[in-house]
Amino acid sequence: MKGFSLVIFLTTFSLFGQNSAITCEKLSKINALIQREHLNPKPVDDSLSVFVFDSFIDKLDPSRNIFLKSEYDILSKKYRLNIDDFIKSNDCSFLTEISSVYKKDLLRNKAILEKIDREAIDYELKDTIRFYKKAFPIYLLDSQVEKVWRKKIRYQILDDISQTSKNLDSIKANFNSIEALVKDIVIQNELCRINTILQNDTDLEENLYNDFCGYFDPHTSYFSDDSKSSFVASLSKEHLSLGLNVSLNEKSEIIVEDLDPNGPAFLTGKIKKGDQIISISNRKETLLVTCASLESISNMILSEANKNIVLTLKRKTGKSFEVLIEKQIIKDEENTVYSFIVEKNIKIGYIKIPSFYADFEDNNGKGCAQDVVKEIIKLQKDNIKGLIIDLVDNGGGSMEEAIKLAGIFIDKGPISVVIDKNKIQTKIEDPFKGMFYKDPIVLLVNGNSASASEFFASVLQDYNRAVLIGSTTLGKATMQTILPLEENDNENFVKVTVNKFYRITGKSHQSVGISPNVILPEIYETIFQKESNFPTAFKNDSINTSIKFRTYFKNSLIEKITKKSNQRVANDSYFNAIKNRNKRIDDLVNQPKTATPVNVDAVFEEQNKVTALWDDITIFNSKSIDLNVYNSNLNKYLLAIHPLEKTYNQFQLDGLKTNHYLNEAITIIEDFNSLK
Repeated sequence: MKGFSLVIFLTTFSLFGQNSAITCEKLSKINALIQREHLNPKPVDDSLSVFVFDSFIDKLDPSRNIFLKSEYDILSKKYRLNIDDFIKSNDCSFLTEISSVYKKDLLRNKAILEKIDREAIDYELKDTIRFYKKAFPIYLLDSQVEKVWRKKIRYQILDDISQTSKNLDSIKANFNSIEALVKDIVIQNELCRINTILQNDTDLEENLYNDFCGYFDPHTSYFSDDSKSSFVASLSKEHLSLGLNVSLNEKSEIIVEDLDPNGPAFLTGKIKKGDQIISISNRKETLLVTCASLESISNMILSEANKNIVLTLKRKTGKSFEVLIEKQIIKDEENTVYSFIVEKNIKIGYIKIPSFYADFEDNNGKGCAQDVVKEIIKLQKDNIKGLIIDLVDNGGGSMEEAIKLAGIFIDKGPISVVIDKNKIQTKIEDPFKGMFYKDPIVLLVNGNSASASEFFASVLQDYNRAVLIGSTTLGKATMQTILPLEENDNENFVKVTVNKFYRITGKSHQSVGISPNVILPEIYETIFQKESNFPTAFKNDSINTSIKFRTYFKNSLIEKITKKSNQRVANDSYFNAIKNRNKRIDDLVNQPKTATPVNVDAVFEEQNKVTALWDDITIFNSKSIDLNVYNSNLNKYLLAIHPLEKTYNQFQLDGLKTNHYLNEAITIIEDFNSLK
């Protein structure tokens, strides 16, 4: 239900330091690198100024309850069209002024919150609140600030109270006792967020660098050494880890969900499942969970630079306590290729590729492509008659791994065309002779399948090597590389877009995504963010190519199989029910909202709609089929040797046995074998 929470929030951003010359010098270096390396560099002009200024203000004040309209108008007049000129003249004092106004407004809001905390709130006051899906103008007047904050806090309290029970009469009967507790939590959390912003002064510069980079395209970004190491670690199946998983409970508290028995957190002997994490520290900085952003918490935990982490935890029956944990290299089960056998009338292999990970440090060739080959060998020993490759929610990774993987499944020939900043076309050939696997393939994709996933899927689709099923992919057809700001700079980097890739037909899926052969509706697909949602994303285009290639299966066979599948999907009650629920999600999340009265009845009704939809989706997803999914004989043997992996293996199995998308993929493989 967290995804549907309609609560206005303050985004945590730190305040800018005073040394604008250093900031401008770094911006100048970032610009020089981008102008030199970027696929399509743009001039630093008024358009950049508008983008950077608007993006910066939107991040600082997304809910429009910090800056006054009069303040914004002055800042806008001075800087919105002139940031480019300030940067060119090595003057970044505009950040100091924006920061000063921001800090003053935060202190004003803090005083108002403390005043609201001391006074009783009038819940009988007639008022309304409106929620906007997109950014809206700065409108706040000095005379309105306290009213706006009182309304915001009143709504948040009522919203939290409405989640305590599904019975409105019960809520009203116990309102006073619940309200006192909820009010304190809501206000203290807001105060804590403001205090966190006021006490830190390191992040605002990075936000400026990233807004500057984002003007060129959504995937060009600034990396500190810390953020670079975290990014690279996310593309690896093994990385430094605490060895624990956490979740948010209904009070937005971070709770230890489970511990890896081989991980450092478990081996301390002090942490148990269900413990609440109060704070996280790297010994230089401490983040209080109740008021730090989830992004900052995640960055501190995941950063490879933070090898030692101090957690302050609290158990339900005791006082808070501290635990020092030294991270260890742990295999990331959720980021590793795995396989199963699914069986109806024939045995079919299933391989999940969570990401296109690679070993960037050792350059030893190990990566997801090699792991896929290993899983295919295991499955072939059990005499499979087809293969299902699952790219659902695979956001990409190493393009080198995607190229290798495509080469495994096609015989020979070109697989893509890449263009650089000089518009030079480079044809990418299959790196291997022959095919490692020759039987029918079905690829599962969805709206979160992106980048390297789309590259791989497009190759197999163009060669008629596989039938793609699922929903339209994200639409990212660009490649990035991470470069240091200067030759000997080990602290500052830019992930810069250097290439754009095209299909061997000359077409591109940039901004439009790859359309599967068979469209399968997916829950929540109406709220997935796509490449086309980013204002600076490259537009879709195509190029002229004279590439000749021979498809594996005939078009007529693919068309017959696709037609049969589309007919099944159109008459399938499960997929039709998803369409119905997506319509309700779209109405709730994407459609313009009417003003909501700020009283317990109206807020409860609004929250009840969200809860009812969420409950309906939860119940719906639990309606299962019972597919015959099991481990290959070789994997059974490996599990016997490594019994600690059995729990996660069973979790994977249970998810697949109720997977309707897998069920349709199985039927398509059977159609392949009967028709070919």
